[in-house]
Amino acid sequence: MRLDSRHWRAAGCAAMGAVLVLLMAQPPVETLPTPTAIAVRTVSTRPDRVSGGDVLVEITPPVPDAADDLRVTVDGRDVSGVFRAGPNGSRWGLVTGLARGRNLLTVAGAPWQVADATLELTNYPITGPIVSGPPIAPFICQTAQFTLPGGSTLGQPLNADCAVRRRVQHVYLPRGAREFKVLPSRARLPADVGQTRTLTGVTVPFVVRVETGTMNRGIYQNVILHDPTTDPEPSPFAPPPAWNRRLIAVHGVGCPGGWYRQGGVMGVNPLNVQRLGEGYALFTNTLNHPTNSCNAFLAGETTMMGKEHFIETFGVPLFTVSMGASGGAYTSLQVADAFPGLVDGVIITATFPDALSIALAGLDAHLMRHYFATPAAGDLTDLQKLAITGYSGLTAFVDAANQAQRTDPVPGRHDVNGYNPAVWDASVPQRLRYNPRHSPAGARPTVFDAARNIYGIDPATGFARRPYDNIGVQFGLQALNDGVITLPQFLDLNERVGGYDADANHVDGRSTGDVDAIRRAYQSGLTLGANGGLASIPVFDAGGYNDTERYHYQWFHFAVRQRLLVQNGRADNHLMWRGAVPADESWALMEAWLTAIKTDTSLVSPYEKVVTNRPARAVDGCWPLAADAPVRFIAEPQTFSSRPDSECNRHLPSYSFVRQVAGGPLDANILKCQLKPIDPADYRTPLTEADLERLRGIFPGGVCDWSRPGVSQVAVVPWASFGPAPTNRIGASTN
Repeated sequence: MRLDSRHWRAAGCAAMGAVLVLLMAQPPVETLPTPTAIAVRTVSTRPDRVSGGDVLVEITPPVPDAADDLRVTVDGRDVSGVFRAGPNGSRWGLVTGLARGRNLLTVAGAPWQVADATLELTNYPITGPIVSGPPIAPFICQTAQFTLPGGSTLGQPLNADCAVRRRVQHVYLPRGAREFKVLPSRARLPADVGQTRTLTGVTVPFVVRVETGTMNRGIYQNVILHDPTTDPEPSPFAPPPAWNRRLIAVHGVGCPGGWYRQGGVMGVNPLNVQRLGEGYALFTNTLNHPTNSCNAFLAGETTMMGKEHFIETFGVPLFTVSMGASGGAYTSLQVADAFPGLVDGVIITATFPDALSIALAGLDAHLMRHYFATPAAGDLTDLQKLAITGYSGLTAFVDAANQAQRTDPVPGRHDVNGYNPAVWDASVPQRLRYNPRHSPAGARPTVFDAARNIYGIDPATGFARRPYDNIGVQFGLQALNDGVITLPQFLDLNERVGGYDADANHVDGRSTGDVDAIRRAYQSGLTLGANGGLASIPVFDAGGYNDTERYHYQWFHFAVRQRLLVQNGRADNHLMWRGAVPADESWALMEAWLTAIKTDTSLVSPYEKVVTNRPARAVDGCWPLAADAPVRFIAEPQTFSSRPDSECNRHLPSYSFVRQVAGGPLDANILKCQLKPIDPADYRTPLTEADLERLRGIFPGGVCDWSRPGVSQVAVVPWASFGPAPTNRIGASTN
């Protein structure tokens, strides 16, 4: 984004204009218009969401030589001394000592100023929250279980916010080794230290600074090449010289069990030998590991705070790329979409749109599994069951159905082989856990309750509102129209399928999703909208799936692309490689793409920069793995199909899911459908008047009209807040 500022001298002087063009760094920040041409902005984060009492600020005066005359105060306290020369006559300063809440930064003192320039800063404690709402309770501290390089732990927390003292260690990679060792001395390097050559052509000892601390009640780490024997202490004005100025946000995996705890592991090791050796820096937090915290909005807040701290420690990166697999894939997507500008690109594997999509698809499949076990479904063949569900085989279907367990708070319910409800980490005491008979006020282990600030609380139950809805859904409609099941089988299925109550018990009536919870899921990005930050950055889906056994199905990959298409009318920023993708090739391509975008100084839109700078080799394709042939790249558009209608689909067929067989869209993002009257033309099987009467009895309000947006389907609210931050507030007033 570019801003023009003009300054005119005071009355009586000859008119003179001065135009100042500012290239704004990510994430998006606010510049307060003033009567002067001075521009004041925060660099490390938004001014309304500062954390930890410090923030990096840039001041751009209209006359560079006059910058020394500036006097900068925060609520009357002089902080001019922290500012130093920056590029193009600007002044940069790390302002510290901010009070909790509102702080007013004022720039004054130059004789040519018409008026003071001011910027309001709102500071929040490093323990959070800023936008995620009231801290979830209970919350189990796990600093004593978190292992540092060298084998020691962080020890017991200092307070109820699970805080610990910040630690800085250095590790090194010995020659020929793949595991780091703790640096024994900061005064001299060991004889066996290896060397690395970075992307920028710098060869340095392979020594890494590891900073560990607590933030937003999670445990954070940032890692970067830094040799303490020769390099100065890092600062935003003196970054480590071996850093290639590229930053990676790392996310973990999983979801079940991800509630009510800090987490004792990251889920992914930030000490990535390959990327660190190339000069990248990485940062992460235990709350960016969904197995610790299955709440992508909280992960977004944590990423926001983590990147702010990184910039205030090391400086502004050229770009920030988010990466992850499985749970880390959907966290990367959701954070990038809901917090535009926080990351500049996403590279992911084993892709899902979001954790909610897994849960809702599981709830549909679990209903089918329940129905198939009834005597009424006894005449259905395995082929007919697969036609109703859409999956490649019964193993894949059952595994999908078992993912409903992440919505089930009741322990001990094993009604399907492999179904494991009420998943808990052992760190959460039994006495704190929900049980409808023994502990009805306990914490509930579901994806909904883990994000109850977003979904809202149902006053009737005291539990999180639930968005699952199957009103009007005609299960098995495509199987009927394809002639695989009969009309009586279709009618019986939809008559008996039922739904769930608040405790995930099967009930005879269908489930009505809470419209407030549905709206807030869209607004927050808990269901990926893809119309926020993702609309204008590179999104690289670099493979990883399993259609035949586990729930990493290919349809989830295509659902992400379809959401981009549906919401934005385009998806030229999305790249898909399927199969046995070589990680080095995909990473090098993403790095080249982002570097080209960030060094493009043209005045076109961010989306145009993404498309214009897309490398020639960044084309759709697949890497099929065959026992009798080497892995090779097949360049062709990737399409969703189980038929051998392309070379990639012949090697890598994609299968469907329950809601799509019922007529729903591939993007799977209509959580509650709008209804239409029953139309006999929708059925290839002729219907008698008795059949129509039965259908009207099954669907008294009508059936799903999938051609229309869903009920309460709205766009994601960029940089939303569920409290305490007041801007873009959801659940109160949305500004």
